[in-house]
Amino acid sequence: MSSTDRDVDHALAYPEPPASPLWHRHGAKARPLTPAQQRRNRELLDIAQRTTRPCSPRPTETLAEAS
Repeated sequence: MSSTDRDVDHALAYPEPPASPLWHRHGAKARPLTPAQQRRNRELLDIAQRTTRPCSPRPTETLAEAS
């Protein structure tokens, strides 16, 4: 027995299932964004990356104690 026979990954020995037909889109392609839409998206992305989300305080008592 050669080393290649022992080192084979048996999970790869079976063929892949066929691709789902849902993965393929047929029909009209999406319209490209206008320069104004691109600029607006960049502005929103910039704002989202600069601002931090506020942390909500964790309650100190459990739900069972609160009842």
